[in-house]
Amino acid sequence: MTDYRSLINRIEDRYNPELITEARNRTIASLAGIDRDVAKYVKLAMNEVDSLYTQKTLDAGESAKRSLQEGLPYQVDFRYQGSIMTRTHIKGVSDIDLLTITKVFQDTDYTKAKELVDNNPYSYSSDVARVRAWVNNFSRYTGDANGNLRQLRFDDERVLKSKYTICDTTKPKAIKITNQHYHRDVDVVVASWHDSLDYIKGLGDPYRGIYIYDKDNNRRLGPDFPFLSIDRINTRSIYTEGRLKKMIRFLKNVKTDSEWPIDLSSFDINAICYDINVNEYKDSHYLDLVRVVWLKLFTLCWNETEANNLKSVDDTEYIFRDKPSKMASLRRLKDEVSKIYNEIK
Repeated sequence: MTDYRSLINRIEDRYNPELITEARNRTIASLAGIDRDVAKYVKLAMNEVDSLYTQKTLDAGESAKRSLQEGLPYQVDFRYQGSIMTRTHIKGVSDIDLLTITKVFQDTDYTKAKELVDNNPYSYSSDVARVRAWVNNFSRYTGDANGNLRQLRFDDERVLKSKYTICDTTKPKAIKITNQHYHRDVDVVVASWHDSLDYIKGLGDPYRGIYIYDKDNNRRLGPDFPFLSIDRINTRSIYTEGRLKKMIRFLKNVKTDSEWPIDLSSFDINAICYDINVNEYKDSHYLDLVRVVWLKLFTLCWNETEANNLKSVDDTEYIFRDKPSKMASLRRLKDEVSKIYNEIK
C-alpha cells in the first residue's frame, strides 16, 4: 500500500517551502471533507501553487525587467515564458524566464509567404491580401544578426552584474540571477522574433515565435513558439474550468514523487494532457480525471501510431517519435498513475 501521507507531505513541502501560514490554511481548507489519503493526494497534486508564492516569482521577474529597462542603452521587448505563465508549476519557489528580445531585426517566414502569394495570384481573401502587402513591403535585414544578439547578451550581463550580487553568466542560453529580497531566481534569455506565416496572416501575437541566442556557439536556436503554447493551455483550461491544468499538475507531481526516473519534461506532459479530447473530461470530478489521464497514458503506451503522431502543444515537434527512452519513461509514468487509479477504485 502506498504511503500517501508521506507523498502529501512532499507536495506540501514543494508548494509551501517557506511555511507561510496563510498558504497552509488554504491548503487545509482545500482538503476539507476528504477522508481518504489517496484522494487528498490527488486533490493536492492537482492544486495550483498558492498565489503568494507565484506573485513573489513574478515580482522578481519584474524587478529584473526594471533593472534592464533602466540600464540598457536601447529598448528591447520583454516577455515571460514557462510554466509560471500557465500556473502549472509545482514548486512554491520557482524560477521564471525573462526574455529580452531585440528590436533591431526579426526572422521571418518570407519564403512561405512568397509561395502563398505566388500560388494565389488572383485571390482577394483577407489573409492572402495581408500576406501580399507584407511581401511587397518586405526588406531583408543586412546587418550582423548574431553580432547584434551577442551585443545584447553582453549588455544584459553588464547590467545584471551591476545590480545583483548573485549573477551567473556562464550558461550559454541564459543569465541566472538571484533576487535575494524575493528569494527567487530569474533566467534572463536573449532572443529575436520570428514572424511566422500565421502571424503574418494576422492570427495574432501568440503565433509570433522566437529564436534563442546561444553565446557559446554564437548562433540562434529555434524557432520556438512559447506564447502559442501558453495561449492554448490557458484558453482550453478556461473552457474546461481549470481541469486541463489540474491534469498537467497531477502528472508533474506524480513524476516528481516517483521512485523511478521519468524523463518527461513539462513540454512533454503539456502535450499529453492537451491532446486529450475535451469532451472526455470537461465536466469530470477531480478523482475521475485520474481515470482520464490513465486512459490516455495507456493508449499512448499500446498504440504506437497514436504515440508517434502526438505533437507538442504548438504543433512544432513530435514528442515520442523515434524516442524509445521517452517511451520507456511514459510507461513508468503510466504505471505510477495506474497504482493511484486502482486505489481510488
